Amino acid sequence: MGTLLRALRDLPLVEASSICITLALLLVFIIDISARRLLLCLRRGPFFKHDSVGNSSSGDTRELQVTIGYKFSVLCCFFVLIVHVSVLVLDVVGVAKERNEISVLFSPVTEVVAWLVLCASVVRCNYTSAEKFPLLLRLWWVVGFLICLWALFIDSREILVNGSNHLSSHVVGNFVSAPALAFLCFVALRGVSGLRVITTHSHLLDPMLVEDEAEEEEKAGCLSVTSYSDAGLFSLATLSWLNPLLSLGAKRPLDLKDIPLLAPKDRAKTNYRILNFNWEKLKAENPSKPPSLAWAILKSFWKEAACNAVFAGLNTLVSYVGPYLVNDFVNYLGGKETYPHEGYILAGIFFAAKLAETLTTRQWYLGVDILGMHVRSALTAMVYRKGLKLSSITKQNHTSGEIVNYMAVDVQRVGDYSWYLHDMWMLPLQIVLALGILYRSVGMAAVATLAATVFSIIATIPLAKVQEDYQDKLMSAKDERMRKTSECLRNMRILKLQAWEDRYRVVLEGMRSTEFRWLRKALYSQAFITFIFWSSPIFVAAITFATAIGLGTQLTAGGVLSALATFRILQEPLRNFPDLVSMMAQTKVSLDRISGFLQEEELQEDATIILSQGMTETSVEIKDGCFSWDPSWVRPTLFDIHLNVKRGMRVAVCGVVGSGKSSFLSCILGEIPKISGEVRICGSAAYVSQSAWIQSGNIEENILFGSPMDKAKYKNVIHACSLKRDLELFSHGDQTIIGDRGINLSGGQKQRVQLARALYQDADVYLLDDPFSAVDAHTGSELFKEYILTALADKTVIFVTHQVEFLPTTDLILVLRDGQIIQSGKYEELLQAGTDFLSLVSAHHEAIEAMDIPSHSSEDSDSHHGLDQSLPHNPKSNASSSNIEILAKEVQEGPSGSNQKATKEKKKAKRLRKKQLVQEEERVRGRVSMKVYWSYMAAAYKGLLIPLIIIAQTLFQFLQIASNWWMAWANPQTEGDQAKVSSTVLLLVFIALAFGSSVFIFVRAILVATFGLVAAQKLFLNMLRSVFRAPMSFFDSTPAGRILNRVSIDQSVVDLDIPFRLGGFASTTIQLIGIVGVMTNVTWQVFLLVIPTGIACLWMQKYYMASSRELVRIVSIQKSPIIHLFGESIAGAATIRGFGQEKRFMKRNLYLLDCFARPFFCSIAAIEWLCLRMELLSTFVFAFCMILLVSFPHGTIDPSKFFSSSSLLYRSLESYLSCMAGLAVTYGLNLNARLSRWILSFCKLENKIISIERIYQYSQIPSEAPTFIEDAHPPPSWPENGAIEINNLKVRYGENLPTVLHGVNCVFPGGKKIGIVGRTGSGKSTLIQALFRLIEPYAGQIIIDGIDISSIGLHDLRGRLSIIPQDPTLFEGTIRGNLDPLEEHTDQDVWQALDKSQLGDIVRAKDQKLDTPVLENGDNWSVGQRQLVSLGRALLKQARILVLDEATASVDSATDNLIQKILRTEFGDCTVCTIAHRIPTVIDSDLVLVLSDGLVAEFDTPTRLLEDKSSMFLRLVTEYSSRSSGIPDF
Repeated sequence: MGTLLRALRDLPLVEASSICITLALLLVFIIDISARRLLLCLRRGPFFKHDSVGNSSSGDTRELQVTIGYKFSVLCCFFVLIVHVSVLVLDVVGVAKERNEISVLFSPVTEVVAWLVLCASVVRCNYTSAEKFPLLLRLWWVVGFLICLWALFIDSREILVNGSNHLSSHVVGNFVSAPALAFLCFVALRGVSGLRVITTHSHLLDPMLVEDEAEEEEKAGCLSVTSYSDAGLFSLATLSWLNPLLSLGAKRPLDLKDIPLLAPKDRAKTNYRILNFNWEKLKAENPSKPPSLAWAILKSFWKEAACNAVFAGLNTLVSYVGPYLVNDFVNYLGGKETYPHEGYILAGIFFAAKLAETLTTRQWYLGVDILGMHVRSALTAMVYRKGLKLSSITKQNHTSGEIVNYMAVDVQRVGDYSWYLHDMWMLPLQIVLALGILYRSVGMAAVATLAATVFSIIATIPLAKVQEDYQDKLMSAKDERMRKTSECLRNMRILKLQAWEDRYRVVLEGMRSTEFRWLRKALYSQAFITFIFWSSPIFVAAITFATAIGLGTQLTAGGVLSALATFRILQEPLRNFPDLVSMMAQTKVSLDRISGFLQEEELQEDATIILSQGMTETSVEIKDGCFSWDPSWVRPTLFDIHLNVKRGMRVAVCGVVGSGKSSFLSCILGEIPKISGEVRICGSAAYVSQSAWIQSGNIEENILFGSPMDKAKYKNVIHACSLKRDLELFSHGDQTIIGDRGINLSGGQKQRVQLARALYQDADVYLLDDPFSAVDAHTGSELFKEYILTALADKTVIFVTHQVEFLPTTDLILVLRDGQIIQSGKYEELLQAGTDFLSLVSAHHEAIEAMDIPSHSSEDSDSHHGLDQSLPHNPKSNASSSNIEILAKEVQEGPSGSNQKATKEKKKAKRLRKKQLVQEEERVRGRVSMKVYWSYMAAAYKGLLIPLIIIAQTLFQFLQIASNWWMAWANPQTEGDQAKVSSTVLLLVFIALAFGSSVFIFVRAILVATFGLVAAQKLFLNMLRSVFRAPMSFFDSTPAGRILNRVSIDQSVVDLDIPFRLGGFASTTIQLIGIVGVMTNVTWQVFLLVIPTGIACLWMQKYYMASSRELVRIVSIQKSPIIHLFGESIAGAATIRGFGQEKRFMKRNLYLLDCFARPFFCSIAAIEWLCLRMELLSTFVFAFCMILLVSFPHGTIDPSKFFSSSSLLYRSLESYLSCMAGLAVTYGLNLNARLSRWILSFCKLENKIISIERIYQYSQIPSEAPTFIEDAHPPPSWPENGAIEINNLKVRYGENLPTVLHGVNCVFPGGKKIGIVGRTGSGKSTLIQALFRLIEPYAGQIIIDGIDISSIGLHDLRGRLSIIPQDPTLFEGTIRGNLDPLEEHTDQDVWQALDKSQLGDIVRAKDQKLDTPVLENGDNWSVGQRQLVSLGRALLKQARILVLDEATASVDSATDNLIQKILRTEFGDCTVCTIAHRIPTVIDSDLVLVLSDGLVAEFDTPTRLLEDKSSMFLRLVTEYSSRSSGIPDF
């Protein structure tokens, strides 16, 4: 035993310690197992518990999933075991042959036994389904790795001193097993084994959920998940998992369907759940204190950040290997060899460090990109969810444009901060490492370096505050611009009809000017910061060298160049520090904005109590309800509300304009803040809003609204909503794509699609807000009969209506006035009671009596079937009606219909989609056109700044080379040599050259900022003017989200990113030329390396760009649907909530986020793929040159020549690898690295330039006709008579779309009242659009007072006409601004117009009078009041021709009668064209035009048409009057 201990004492300390610790752990392990076994025996249980993972007594299924992490852990264990067995074999051979001491076997024997136990323990985990490795096993791995590190440190030191003499089997074994032990240590710290037991509870299996997942993947167009999720270690390290996609991209342009799905852990749903959980947890922990969003993000994603920090830290450590060993390598090249094989060992260390740096850099960068993607997805989902839950007050403070900005800009910025996350702790680490190397080179002068570095960093604090302030102002200005842009795009139709688009464009340009002012300050302050930080390393170097000289330290070329190498590496983080400061400022602003938004007030969750269907007979109950849109108002919106509606009742809500009818429905839905009382609903609800909310998509999708297709039910819904005939008129039937906000549907069609959506949901309670106002009398009667009385016969229905004729059939009528129910009861009861209800009914009867309808026999009043037969036949509708026939046939066939047929129908639908109004977003394919580059470069001062930027960069490059060359040349080569100049001259010349170079950097930064500002402003104005001059068809077929994407995200890239990318590319190009120039002067032979390297780089760049370019384009396109869904959902939030569909829309948002993240993920991975290969190429060239150089005889290379050239390469931005590594090595490496950097900067520039390409696309939109034509101005008094002549007018909405007006011929005499009537979809609104030239006819003409309207400017035409449109539109601002945006009238004129339009008293009652605010979309005014504001506009304009397009649809009969009297008085001598479904509105017209299927069916005086028993107009009048006088059919 004593001999054994003595032998152990003779062993090196590391080995002895290792043996002792291993034996101790082995003993603990044996005791642990014995104790467990004894315990199990006492319990009479088996030692190994063989649970069948796949079986469970409860019927649940358990499945063991073995991940790659576990497999790799097992592999590492067995690898280490094999290494130790190999060492043992070698040692045994050594003992046998060379008579070595037996004690050398102690360590390998112990290790082999220990690792046999460890391997068995790891394998056993698979049998026991352990999701975590045992604690003792993990402790053993950690201890083993620490001992390995200790041994590595000692062995490395000994090798450096003694060379290869120290090498032994133990040393080699230690080096070889280190990576495996490092991985096992990492696994031990995590604790997770990589084995997952998945238990599926049989009662929780929901086939619909499984189906949904499959549907989502089918929607994605591809069923494969990215191979990144299960790639091997080699594949992850080399990014070769991306090869199949890049290979496909090289063959043909990529599409979204080619891009694989994300792994589940990378999907938006996963990350949203994690972040939302932590955010809600923080809010709950301390309700009084605002939660920190930054802390919630850190808690959610800290593991990813920590894993990434490992790569960042390793990268930092290996980057300092070069500067540390530069001096030794220089001495070796000069003939001074410290130990045997020093050159080869140094070459190996340099190569290993470079290789490690390359691999860790790529994993680090990819990791931060993925982290940013996760944060962006989660935050976007949270902002979207918040948007769906905002209270009414909060919604007033945050417009849809502002919320889109949170998602488009702020969330993006927070995600981008992941790039700067590690800089905060890496900068101190880099400074400490640099100081250590400097102390070796310049001694105590390193303290001065620290002081100068700290001073440089502290100097940025005031700059950071300035930057934050500028960023805050910039974002606020951007919000305002986006808010107004969004509003203008939504209401472009009214802007063009009123000829106001130029006025609003000027307003937007003014907002952009404000934003531009802050942008200019931000960019110029950034230029100043750039100058400060390019000067910082020079300042630090000057202070260090001056201190060294002052302290009497002997400076040599080797020491100075080693110090300069360190400064160059330190220069990178110092140079990045302004970006860090700026980014921290920007991110803080964005985090505060998002956090503030997420903490805003939400809708009251207890506003409405939802009971399950069948719990009570009462469907809707309100007890003592008091509600107010703004709780701060003195008078609530609704008060003293009591209501009890039994199941199956029909309840009508009536009242004059502004009485609170829509608010009444809102209080039932819980939309309006409840001050007191209680609201209960029993069962599910469906809601139809007054202003139709239609989603982009086809008609079928709008009706189904997320429910599965039931063909029989669907057919019944189409019939009940009178949609069958409309669908026949559409060339694609119910597959017709609806434009933005239902732009290609008439008002009546939109309303009926809404009704169909509600009916298909089969809810228990139906809340309908004035559903019959937008349809004609016949359709209204049909709807009431088929929809309310038949389809909803057993449902509870509460509907707001102005149609008095429907009231007798209701069970209860509520009459509202000033927010209070003043009467309630049945029809007859209320008539007898008199007051408000009687006045409403009387006004209606007055209107009916005014219609002098001639008597005729009842047989003449055929059913509407007979009317349909009498209509002019439209041959073009035959083909289109086939869709409905197919649908009917499929319903008859039932679910057993052929799958093959369904497939054919799908293919046919795809072909038909090409002819739809709304097409998929266009994208350019292939290379970015040089025209795009030239358009950008010529945008600022016709490109004159470009040569100045190049000159400034060239002078900077020259002075940098000169300063480094001076330091290398002027210093003594070795200790004892004579310096060429005095210390003072040395420093002064260095400072002059170095600071001179940073002055030119300042000039370049200012020029780049100026160039970027001017170019960005010009591109923005060109795009804005192009969009505002675009024809209405462009807005009909382009969702607003696409345009908003360009004016927000793409414009931000052009504002802040592209100028610096372009400057960076120019900088890299000049650096490359400088390196090649100096290199050919020194060692022209190394120039031969350029040719193969250049060819390889260019080939890889071409191969990469083929895929990357398309990926970036797809990323840009996939952003638009997210923005569009945001805007659409916020506009229809009340409807979405009314149907309880928040979850489905949230799911849709998550799906779209994943569609965006898929190409984004592949795009960032592709960049890293290219960088990795180029840097590996550099590394292997470097290794080759290194080996070549150290193979030369010592002293072959002239150090002085070497120093002068290599210092050039020091000044490179990223060339620490080349510092003093020899002429050939330096040039071979740096030329190659710079070449790859040059190609990469070009690739990144081209990826970013796609934003310019997309803006350029929208700057080239074909514009509508000129606003003014110089030689064709109509006379100032035109039109004098107002006579309108329409000749053979043919109109369609697009070249691929069917004709809507088929040769209309008629003449409207001047000064007459023309009524235009017809079934819904007959072409009435299209005729009016043609009159205003919103649509240009492809044949025929319209002549007004002898002038063909197509021969004059659009503003000359539209400015002389006036219209009160079907959809009343108010703009955010004031009442005065809405009536007179061009400020052409006095306040007195405005008040007169308000009084005439019955709004004067309402506005006078407001505190701010004419400056009374109007919120976004006019949300604080009722629809009827908005229509009256439109009437006020027309009264102010006083045009000779007035068009009313369903202008009184949203007002009650009394107000309608009043408006008609005002129109007769104020527009007595004007030509008034009235489109109306209310027959009394047009019955007193001078002439009536009846349209049917785009043709003139009848055109005559009302009297003559009513006398003609076969008249279509007579039938319409009869339907209306019969409906209005007792409703016999019902």
